[in-house]
Amino acid sequence: MTERHDNLINGEWVKGSEYAPNVNPSDLGDVVGEYARATASEAEAAIAAAREASYAWARVTPQQRFEILDAVGTKILEDKNRLGTLLAREEGKTLPEGVGEAARAGQIFKFFAGEALRLTGEIVASVRPGVGVEMTREPVGVVGLITPWNFPIAIPAWKIAPALAYGNTVVFKPADLVPGCGHALAELLQDAGIPAGVFNLVMGRGSVVGEAMLGSRDVDAISFTGSVSTGKRIALACAESGKKLQMEMGGKNPMVVLGDADLDTAVGSAVNGAFFSTGQRCTASSRLIVTEDIHDRFVEAMVDKVKSLKVDNALKPGCEMGPVVDQNQLDQDMRYIALAREEGCEVIGGERLNRETEGFYLSPALLVGASNDMRTSREEIFGPVASVIKVSDYDEALAVANDTEFGLSSGICTTSLKYATDFKRNSQAGMVMVNLPTAGVDFHVPFGGRKGSSMGPREQGAYAREFYTTVKTAYSLAG
Repeated sequence: MTERHDNLINGEWVKGSEYAPNVNPSDLGDVVGEYARATASEAEAAIAAAREASYAWARVTPQQRFEILDAVGTKILEDKNRLGTLLAREEGKTLPEGVGEAARAGQIFKFFAGEALRLTGEIVASVRPGVGVEMTREPVGVVGLITPWNFPIAIPAWKIAPALAYGNTVVFKPADLVPGCGHALAELLQDAGIPAGVFNLVMGRGSVVGEAMLGSRDVDAISFTGSVSTGKRIALACAESGKKLQMEMGGKNPMVVLGDADLDTAVGSAVNGAFFSTGQRCTASSRLIVTEDIHDRFVEAMVDKVKSLKVDNALKPGCEMGPVVDQNQLDQDMRYIALAREEGCEVIGGERLNRETEGFYLSPALLVGASNDMRTSREEIFGPVASVIKVSDYDEALAVANDTEFGLSSGICTTSLKYATDFKRNSQAGMVMVNLPTAGVDFHVPFGGRKGSSMGPREQGAYAREFYTTVKTAYSLAG
């Protein structure tokens, strides 16, 4: 019998009236488990529990928060192989990628355990004689966390850990498609002794759980990572209710390749950025902008590399790219690949594949002969699909790179210090990479973008405090 997994509300595991199967995209016959789908009333109960617990949790010592978060981080790192396997089964990342993501989640919890002890304030002199001024940071309150399916343990970690470290209580909704890793984090937090109500897990549909968060006066802030369309609706709802908001949404990230680039470095960075994690990353290199003096050599090398990538069951040794996450995403990818042909691109790859186990397998697709005004070059596909856009020189490359409604990540491959320096300064993106893939960031520095990619304060690193705390200025008359 398939194991059932319940929601966590006010320190108790609560059975659901409805459960949904969590299916392995590499093997549709493998059901990871059945996970409860919360009702609106259960989501409201979780919010009420978080509100009730918020006063006491905000006033526990930093040491207590440190010990809980550090214990969770330690356990994740000890269990990274088990958690990485769970991740690979439910989301479709290759096993090495899954284990790496689990390890990153452990590092994030340990980092924010330390941040609980490092939170500081300021004391300054007033412009008025005999008056003292203090600036301190306090928790925002109850925080609703809504996470996507493509990083089912890392993104929850980088929202949950700072929220708790800075003294907030949490209502957490993982993506309905991949609840397994989120549930595993809830179990670890329970085992570490998190007080009842401080952390609540409510799995289920965004139309039910997410709407309950948005509609509740007891939720003070929302941190969301997901699609642009959903983000716009959340932004409107938060504006109406006055909730603090942080959002990370889409990307159409450019990788510029100049004629002076090391070809192996450029191809390696492009293949990693465009096709690892099956291209299902908001930081993926979906636009490869290549100057004409290296274009043909770059395309030839990319085609050879793309054709050699091993696409298979995510758990299979030697697999370099796993399946697409589900049928809906596969259908979307295939529609865009068909559109690319209609728009005049030569499509290399992009074919439906059969493997030993039934799954959502798709070969990586390179769209050669693309232009930046094509829909396939402007709209986020969120799959293993990358457009190759030929430009004349660096100036045109920079202009094309910036010609997008998004601004999350960008990259350049060049051996020129002049062009690397100029690109870092003038690329309209929140994160810029030089001779590195556009995807892949450290856990201790800020993550986020510009334009339509992000809204609100940055995530990760010490910058996370800008969202998860509020500043208080206190004046006192000296003796």
